Amino acid sequence: MIAPEKHIHEHDRIKLLESYSILDTLEEEEYDNLTMIASQICGTPIALISFVDEERQWFKSHRGLDISETPRDYSFCAHAINDPKNVFIIPDARNDIRFHDNPIVSGQPNVIFYAGVPLTSENGLSLGTICVIDHKPKVLSPDQIRSLKALSEQTMKLLELRLNKLQLEKTLETLEEKNKELEQFAYIAAHDLKSPLVNISGLTDIFIDNYSQTLDDEGREIINLIKSSSSKLKEMIESLLSYSKSSITNKENNTEINLSVLEKDLSNLFIFKNNCSITFKSNVSTLYTNKTALEQILINLVTNAIKYNDKKNIEIEIEVIEENDFYTIVVSDNGPGISKENHKIIFEIFEVASTVDRFGVKGNGIGLATVKKIVDALNGTIDIESEMGKGLKFKFTLAREKKLVV
Repeated sequence: MIAPEKHIHEHDRIKLLESYSILDTLEEEEYDNLTMIASQICGTPIALISFVDEERQWFKSHRGLDISETPRDYSFCAHAINDPKNVFIIPDARNDIRFHDNPIVSGQPNVIFYAGVPLTSENGLSLGTICVIDHKPKVLSPDQIRSLKALSEQTMKLLELRLNKLQLEKTLETLEEKNKELEQFAYIAAHDLKSPLVNISGLTDIFIDNYSQTLDDEGREIINLIKSSSSKLKEMIESLLSYSKSSITNKENNTEINLSVLEKDLSNLFIFKNNCSITFKSNVSTLYTNKTALEQILINLVTNAIKYNDKKNIEIEIEVIEENDFYTIVVSDNGPGISKENHKIIFEIFEVASTVDRFGVKGNGIGLATVKKIVDALNGTIDIESEMGKGLKFKFTLAREKKLVV
């Protein structure tokens, strides 16, 4: 008996085989179907899908054979993988110097005829074979050999699907860990911001109580706006804190939103932006959806419209349209617009369509990416309509949820 030589690239071959995580796994119908077909086409009692590791050949599928592995030194398949481009055929092992005294030839399972097609990756490394075995001498026809080659290709496709699935699962696991880290960061950041906002609100109360009589009407209005804005930000941060503990898209977070109140709150947040007007249009007075998510989307879009506007008087219009199953919300401005080639990139994180904003500050490319992420998470859509010099229009949809009546 002549033991098979190690593959010329054995280290890389073993490393590749291990990447599939296929060794010592349970039987699977997809692989068993392939050996069944191989056995029937070639007219043999035994058909195997084998993988050759450092010390053994292990059978993923073993039709007509009760054992699941044999030592590598006895393996026909370990010979076959050293010639990945050809079918390895032994018509009668008893007459072959390499196998005539092999224990699996002279004893059980009495391998006389063998034909194996290497399972070869795209980079030319063979992992094992799909093979057929008979207890008597045999010759395969050209059609049988072609069919066996085709089954080898199908086996590799199953392996590639398995590898892709493993990689996808690993990627999803990594993303889940990163999401948990981001949620924790959001919680800490929001918690740390809450304290100074409480102080601002408290100080404005003290100022109003002790100094309001010394201020004129405009001064008192400014102080009241500072108080309402800090209260609004405090409310938003408290909502963000709750998001870090639960899903932002949870339908349990849906609530009835009065558009007049929403318009007032949004306008107050941006009232100190000189020469900026924000107007609402709608065919309804209220809508039922995730309030905090909607506010986050609108604040990001309005902030973006102000930052990159090139007009002396900034005009922003927010239109809310109630459809049968969803709301369509359109945020329009009279800014410089965005060129068509930039329409696709502006929703990608860290991508910006303009070098600097109206204040000479470079954007971070997070705001619109955040908007897209929230809209997607709510199963909505967002599109952009714009041409250079003709303003900008963001149109997004949100599912129209029916208010539960208890």
